[in-house]
Amino acid sequence: QVQLVESGGGLVQPGGSLRLSCAASITIFSIQIMRWYRQAPGNQREYIASITGGGNTYYAVSVKGRFTISRDNAKNTVSLQMNSLKPEDTAVYYCQTTVYSNEYWGQGTQVTVSS
Repeated sequence: QVQLVESGGGLVQPGGSLRLSCAASITIFSIQIMRWYRQAPGNQREYIASITGGGNTYYAVSVKGRFTISRDNAKNTVSLQMNSLKPEDTAVYYCQTTVYSNEYWGQGTQVTVSS
């Protein structure tokens, strides 16, 4: 059973920073592509960023240059450093991976950007 647990969300002022983490219970974590998505109220879930087992990173245009995805294979964790946050970044953020064609999602962590 694969479990993903996100943490690190909260309330931050515009221009501030937050760091999200996702702990994964996957024995083959080091080769897994890990992804972050977000979903704002009334919107569809939106792809944010991904990182391959080899450390290659990809970003949505909306966050490129502000967000950084990273991973620690020794700790089975993937992180999302979010800088220069904007009110439109307010959403529930989810960690996701696909194992043997099965999709797994965390429970999500709320990020609210507001003054």
